[in-house]
Amino acid sequence: MPVALVIEDETHIRGFVRTALESEGWTVHEAEGVQRGTVEAATRQPDLIMLDLGLPDGDGSAVILSVRTWSAVPIIVLSARSDEAEKIKVLDAGANDYLTKPFGVGELMARVRASQRFGRRVTAAAAAEADAVVNIADVEIDRAARLVRKAGRGVHLTPREWGLLSVLLANPGRVLTHRELLLSVWGPGAVGQSHYTRIYMGNLRKKLESNPATPVFLLTENAVGYRLAWHR
Repeated sequence: MPVALVIEDETHIRGFVRTALESEGWTVHEAEGVQRGTVEAATRQPDLIMLDLGLPDGDGSAVILSVRTWSAVPIIVLSARSDEAEKIKVLDAGANDYLTKPFGVGELMARVRASQRFGRRVTAAAAAEADAVVNIADVEIDRAARLVRKAGRGVHLTPREWGLLSVLLANPGRVLTHRELLLSVWGPGAVGQSHYTRIYMGNLRKKLESNPATPVFLLTENAVGYRLAWHR
């Protein structure tokens, strides 16, 4: 039976989400704040975290940042904040999806199902590639350790940059559409936000390509998406 953790301080919303999840066979645990939510996440090891941002003891983004240091569990943010900059901030922090309040049971469960499909893909890919070290030009990528070096020097990637690079590495030589990348890295809530992929691909090129203006392995397929020019 899958396990969900709902971190939400509004009792009626917590109850609404619990009822919806339990009707689909989930075991649900609850927390009302950042501190307790972080503890519950580490203790329960859930298959899904549903997280409010405006919590009594802090911003829910702190939970995302904490969890992402040790787990790739799908995280769906539930928030009344609809500002695009706010959404980008939490997605960049490591959330998989963003559901704006108010929402219905149908949309909620559709997002849950999508998050679990994403989680299974990530788990399968991680298991298949856990011991792989990839060398492309002067870049070395250790997928097991999540380390990247360029010309022998360590390169820091954000969670989203690492996610984008990982998807490209899992599909060498294949053109991946903006939609595919958005679904895989940001989750279904980001479909249609193609500027995400443009921004983060630009960041990756600056960090990994010797000449970002004329990339040799992080390639653009005009009006379609991106391709990693590397073959196993």
